[in-house]
Amino acid sequence: MSSESQNACILFADISGSSRLYEKLGDAEAMHAVDRCLKRMERAVAARGRVVKTVGDELMVTFDSAEAAIQAAIEIQQRVDALPPVSGVTLAVRIGCHHGPVVEENDDMFGDTVNVAARLADLANARQILTSAPTAALLPSEWQERTRSLDAATVPGHEDSIDVVEILWHRGDEDLTIKFSSQAVAPRDIRLRLRYRNQEITLGGEQPAATFGRDPHSDIVTQDSRASRNHGRIERRRDKYVLIDQSTNGTYLKFLGEPEHQLRREEAVLRGRGYISFGHTSDEGGPGDVLEFELLG
Repeated sequence: MSSESQNACILFADISGSSRLYEKLGDAEAMHAVDRCLKRMERAVAARGRVVKTVGDELMVTFDSAEAAIQAAIEIQQRVDALPPVSGVTLAVRIGCHHGPVVEENDDMFGDTVNVAARLADLANARQILTSAPTAALLPSEWQERTRSLDAATVPGHEDSIDVVEILWHRGDEDLTIKFSSQAVAPRDIRLRLRYRNQEITLGGEQPAATFGRDPHSDIVTQDSRASRNHGRIERRRDKYVLIDQSTNGTYLKFLGEPEHQLRREEAVLRGRGYISFGHTSDEGGPGDVLEFELLG
């Protein structure tokens, strides 16, 4: 396992409207539409950056410079904006990016810069590009006229709030008077019920995340010897819940009616109902050795 520290501009681009598409069209047709949108996004960044990973309908991309990242962000918005609605549902993209030091390990990126970029994407509205004031300051002077300062926002795990800047990319932006708020309009109320043996937790509202593992301080505690002490976590990102593996032996995820697959230091968006196993397949575990999940609302 090798790691390397460097400066980069990290961009997160998240498709907005996909949840309605899955509800309206069903999994197969919605996945086809989302995949088409993702391919447009990937083409927009291919010449300037590198896609680090795709998690559900979100891209994480790294660039050498802030200018390259913003150019790609604008092209993403233009390409997706040109797509026709799918069964009356219009797909759009929320983008956040931030420049700073990152640690690259096994082709993935980690660090405070990544956290800030992800937070900015969470705060962005559909068809909006948000960056930080320090990142915007790295752009060419002629680009400064296409930016607008917004409110400061907090970032979990980040001591200081960050000054947020919007990149005005489409015609008529200069006339917009939308007031940005770090409290941003909350996504629709989606909860996630988790059951493991005699433990039950419902995520949503005041508890947006849960940890699991052998550590007695975990939200969901397992005694399974194949599980890591801090095996992983589930966290809410706008209208999605994401399963994140941090373990040695991996996390196994099975959606009802689908084959089981393993996550190794990876993430996956949870949907519908299914099972999560710690360090082994669901068939290899003993009675009750799986975590059941179900999306509610």
